[in-house]
Amino acid sequence: MAETALITGASAGIGKELATLFAKDGIGLVLVARRRDRLEALASELTAAHGVSVLVVDEDLSDPTSPPRIVEAVDREGLVVDYLVNNAGFGTSGPFAELDLERELGQIHVNVMSLVHLTRLVLPKMLTRGRGRILNVGSTAGFQPGPYMAVYYATKAFVNSFTEALWYELKDSGVTATVSCPGATATEFAEVAGNEKSKLFKLGAASADQVAAEAYRAMQRGKVMVVHGLKNKLALQSLRVSPRGTVRSLAATLNKR
Repeated sequence: MAETALITGASAGIGKELATLFAKDGIGLVLVARRRDRLEALASELTAAHGVSVLVVDEDLSDPTSPPRIVEAVDREGLVVDYLVNNAGFGTSGPFAELDLERELGQIHVNVMSLVHLTRLVLPKMLTRGRGRILNVGSTAGFQPGPYMAVYYATKAFVNSFTEALWYELKDSGVTATVSCPGATATEFAEVAGNEKSKLFKLGAASADQVAAEAYRAMQRGKVMVVHGLKNKLALQSLRVSPRGTVRSLAATLNKR
């Protein structure tokens, strides 16, 4: 039976690139996102190019009831999730007190709640089979506080920490958990967050295909974490020795529009 990968946020950016990598390896796909038209176009493209089966599931992960519906759609097709990729996520920028409350809460649902919910629904079945891989897309933002993107940075701190803990719990089970920690990446993220003109993105962004390829390799090897790019690796080392006040001030400078 062919393997299957369930990917959230699959309609663009890193998620789309990851879908292509799985398809190239002959792994069937369950593509999840809000925009069905984009998902169907990608499904047709990948099926034609690589002959893989693709199930399209259009769901909005800001809705707390969406994860069970996604799993129900998979079960109806008789599919088994061998790979779970929690890639969906978005950010907002600006002073927290001025941002729309519903959007901030929606960000927590997409970035954190849906990730935990889907993982909890899929993981027990992986453990029963004694095999499976989970890839969560965290961020270098998760290693520091982020003034003017306070909620986003906090959600990624959760994803990074949760995945590391999960990796440890899963040792010797045949199931692995990997967190991908990119920095600024050239996707639709900055436009949605409203910080495409911030210093963070003006300093340069990695390509989505490079980030996806490195994350994919790390997941297949069962690594706990991958930090993308030499600049980001060096920046994280500097965080360990920098005064916390300096870290906060630098993040604020980079994020402020």
